[in-house]
Amino acid sequence: MGIVLKQSFLNSIVLVLGFALGALNVLFLYTSFLSESYFGLVTFLTSAANILLPITVLGMQHAVVKFFSSYKSEEQRDRFMSLSVLMPIVIAAPASILITVFYESILTYLSKENQLIDNYAYLIFILALLMGYFELFFAWSRVQFKTVYGTIIRELFARLGAFVLLFLVYFEVLSPEQFIYALVFVYALRCLLMAIYALYLYTPKFSLKLPYNSKEVLLFCVYIFLSGSAATILLEIDKTMIPQFYELEEVAFYGVGVYIALVIGIPSRAMQQIVNPMTAKALNRDDRGLVQQLYTDSSFYLLMIGGLLFLCININIESIYELIGKPAYQIGIPVVLIISSVELVKLFLGNANSILTNSKFYKVFFYVALTMAIGVVILNKLFIPRLGIAGAAWATFAVVAISAGIKIVFLSVKMNFSLSIGRSLKLLGIIASLFVAFNYFPIWASPLIDIILKSLLIALSYFIALRILGLSPDLNSLKNSFSEKSK
Repeated sequence: MGIVLKQSFLNSIVLVLGFALGALNVLFLYTSFLSESYFGLVTFLTSAANILLPITVLGMQHAVVKFFSSYKSEEQRDRFMSLSVLMPIVIAAPASILITVFYESILTYLSKENQLIDNYAYLIFILALLMGYFELFFAWSRVQFKTVYGTIIRELFARLGAFVLLFLVYFEVLSPEQFIYALVFVYALRCLLMAIYALYLYTPKFSLKLPYNSKEVLLFCVYIFLSGSAATILLEIDKTMIPQFYELEEVAFYGVGVYIALVIGIPSRAMQQIVNPMTAKALNRDDRGLVQQLYTDSSFYLLMIGGLLFLCININIESIYELIGKPAYQIGIPVVLIISSVELVKLFLGNANSILTNSKFYKVFFYVALTMAIGVVILNKLFIPRLGIAGAAWATFAVVAISAGIKIVFLSVKMNFSLSIGRSLKLLGIIASLFVAFNYFPIWASPLIDIILKSLLIALSYFIALRILGLSPDLNSLKNSFSEKSK
């Protein structure tokens, strides 16, 4: 089995387990063991930390993926990896000073509608730094084409930690306040474990000397930092803007809906861990044929798998919420449909973001991301007060759809990389038809039995439709397209 298929398969297993554990936490334990306010606070803190994350590493995790394979000598690689570790430290010092100076102003902005945030706002920067270093060391392992361990730590460790901590809250060993601090400690331990593994895979001779192309690296980092910040704003700003208009409970309701929808992105997250460094390596070698093949096949196969998940989730959404057993959370049902549509758009892009980020046109990615970030902030301010939490979802859908169109056109016109639009349109037609057809099915029995029966029927209908239209997956072709010839 090719390196991509093998590690994508293993990553998929880990991601499924991680999402299953996360679903148990988010849909049942958080909703039962923590109040809506504290659940909303956890969602707010982690989302705000994700927004701040690009500042802590200045895009260095992407630079590792792009440049590592381009260095021919071990000395240059060591200088480069040393720079990647020192960069967050250099950034953290002045950033912490600025945060200290403007802390009260920041606090007023963040917590003007929810005073509970006051006591925990400073944890956002700590979490961001821990998350940033984790992503950096994960990038170290990815360029060695060793992604499974990092995926396990990323997807399972924090969720398993939260699982244990939530039960400690339930048995009154921890208070909700102590739970917040304990969760930060889990993220610190996660970062440490990733660092140890990364250094095991590749231990550079640390040097204060810069690599020969340090100016190019730093320029790339600045642009990727700016574009990464903008892209993160696009993904996370909704959860941090909702408290400006509504109580923290609404963030919890929104977060549950988003979490359910994000299941659709599991195939992409599994494959991208290994496809991204392969794309960077192919671009460095100017292997356009491999880049085109990765682009076309990743788009189609991700959309095919994601389409089935989209149907199973949205057709069964009422039963899923019945299983949760918290009627207040059902306000998030429209959010699931909208955000799951966003995930389909992302799957359709395949590895387009990786091609843009690792090509000479990476600066364009910044301008697109910046425009979309500004757009989503404006749309959130317009939509959330009028449409509630569904407004945040619609804002995200609008900007993701527009940005996806821009990227597809740019890759086609400027880089001559194109997608198989005809196949994808047939696939989308199948997804839309089955969604309409199964939407009229009533709930047959208990929620769990209903989910199982409908999912089986949907899967059978889906694969029959793929077969009839000649879209069923060719496993030999897939294996060849993601072969080890990229080594």
